[in-house]
Amino acid sequence: MRILMAGVSGFLGTRLVDRLTADGHQVTRLVRRTPRSADERRWNPSAAQLDPAVVAEADAVVNLAGAGVGDKRWNDEYKKLIRSSRVDSTTTLAITIAGLPEADRPGVLLNSSAVGWYGNTGDRAVEEDAPAGEGFLADVCRVWEAATRPAEDAGVRVLRLRTGLPLHRDGGLLKPQLLPFRLGVGGKLGNGRQWLPWISMRDWLDAATFLLTRDELAGPVNLVGPAPVTNAEFTRELARQLHRPAIMPIPAPALKVVLGGFAHEALTSTRVLPAVLDRAGFRWTHPDLPGALHAALTE
Repeated sequence: MRILMAGVSGFLGTRLVDRLTADGHQVTRLVRRTPRSADERRWNPSAAQLDPAVVAEADAVVNLAGAGVGDKRWNDEYKKLIRSSRVDSTTTLAITIAGLPEADRPGVLLNSSAVGWYGNTGDRAVEEDAPAGEGFLADVCRVWEAATRPAEDAGVRVLRLRTGLPLHRDGGLLKPQLLPFRLGVGGKLGNGRQWLPWISMRDWLDAATFLLTRDELAGPVNLVGPAPVTNAEFTRELARQLHRPAIMPIPAPALKVVLGGFAHEALTSTRVLPAVLDRAGFRWTHPDLPGALHAALTE
């Protein structure tokens, strides 16, 4: 397939480009700077600038663009960037797709979203048909997903990838925890009872490529593992695999000092199940946390 992709330099984007290329697909990368290679095209989503001819060349579009939610301490300015970087890129792509003649439109748009859609679910397990919850990330996800509507209304198959917490030692949930755990000062966050919707990197990549070619699937899809765990359970398993104690819990007030507004989201309980993937017959490589963590730490 000829795949046009945004968000190629991020934690997930770099790995998905490598996977798609290894699978034989031709990936064209959208970049905001001057292109440096033949497989790059320039765009400016904050100004809604994208050459329609670039989109017309694609069989599929993948959009993973967005400022990292855990990359910086949250303040009002960074929260605006989290929102605008997602909504502007999605709006630009969806409107450009919809504006093409029907014969020139790509067949599918895979657009990133997040399990933040559900807000705080407590101990209640939710699937893709659950409504949006409350809170900053839930509000972002609501407008982010709504921005795909022009492409959907134009008849393009749209999948909204509600990604959980991909596990890999080089980023995401795991990277910032490795040093304190290896020093023996790791521990649960807050009371540890909040649910974590993890997924192995291998399964996330497999799921994304699986969805590209499953023409019967559309709408929201939870990209999470089938066995969510609490933060306390995650902490115990990570400590076990690193052969270190985990006896230094981080109280909620300390998280608020370090993380600012993101502390509330870090303590949110999100118990999410991958119902769409399971019903579609997706095969998990790492269906449980021990296997996923082992892969994240060694592969």
